[in-house]
Amino acid sequence: MATHRFDDAERGKVWTIAEAKARLSEILRLAESEGPQRIGVRKSFVIVPESESEQREVSEERMPMGRYLLERMPRDMYSDGPYERGLERPIPFVDYATDEEWTDDEDVK
Repeated sequence: MATHRFDDAERGKVWTIAEAKARLSEILRLAESEGPQRIGVRKSFVIVPESESEQREVSEERMPMGRYLLERMPRDMYSDGPYERGLERPIPFVDYATDEEWTDDEDVK
């Protein structure tokens, strides 16, 4: 069976639905050998081999954790952070006893 070879001008063409119905096996072979094939004029569909589709899905799903977090980080919550720059932050538990004060206690002996 003779195969139809396309020149560079025809490779980027969009197949009509009628052509796709009549030449489905050829379109599937071209999708595997030359890349995605477009079908339809008004509403376009793209035919790609399953292996290529799965490869695209995997590559789209994987993203470095840092980029993932940055892209999903809330924006405009704080202009300079939770505390203004230059002010000292409060020290929690500053009023509690130190270790020396606990060991000096006579009840511990």
